[in-house]
Amino acid sequence: MTPAPAACAAPADPAPAGDAREVLRCAGLHKVYRMGHVDVRALDGVDFVLRRGELLVLLGASGSGKSTLLNILGGLDVPSEGRVFFSASELTDAGEDALTQYRRRHVGFVFQFYNLIASLTARENVALVTDIADDPLEPEDVLGLVGLGDRLDHFPAQLSGGEQQRVAIARAVAKRPSLLLCDEPTGALDSRTGILVLEVIERVNRELGTATALITHNAPIAEIADRVVTLADGRVQGERRPARRMRARDLTW
Repeated sequence: MTPAPAACAAPADPAPAGDAREVLRCAGLHKVYRMGHVDVRALDGVDFVLRRGELLVLLGASGSGKSTLLNILGGLDVPSEGRVFFSASELTDAGEDALTQYRRRHVGFVFQFYNLIASLTARENVALVTDIADDPLEPEDVLGLVGLGDRLDHFPAQLSGGEQQRVAIARAVAKRPSLLLCDEPTGALDSRTGILVLEVIERVNRELGTATALITHNAPIAEIADRVVTLADGRVQGERRPARRMRARDLTW
């Protein structure tokens, strides 16, 4: 696993006990947003673990706290209360510079909308990441991994929605992140195309061993996971391991 960012301060006291495969651990997370005169509680005491090589699905309805949790895990937001650990380092009180380094070196993000630069080819969109990474994959290799080896020099407007999302996945994993965080990656796609995208996420998880957390409101998608964590009203409502992990190609919704 890539070493934890040096810029993150060491924990004030030891990280909570856990097994050696843990990449992320959160304890007692709360997040409260102030909306005028009203406090909106997005997270209400969440404990969470993500392990090396795991494909985990965070399942819940809109407003359940999924995106807030993912943003905290990825260093895009900070909790109002609670603690967040990446490997042996605590991120809870890390400054913006340390969080920027954490995101840059260790986290790959995939969102519902692709956020590709329209004036750049698929290869060039991926190279934006590989040019600043410590030990990146070659853009050609990672685009081949997501099944776009023959679309390297196509611009986003020349690609389908599913192909654009696969470029976004390639860009996210090209820096060899420790974590791949996917926020409704099939939300803008029809089911057939969404399944193709999920197959790519499965392949990245399997072949690169990247710890992957995927959030969705779509219950059938949970069946591809090693583990499913269900959120409701900002709390963990349950956790389970599917009796038989399905392949994305076998899903229907």
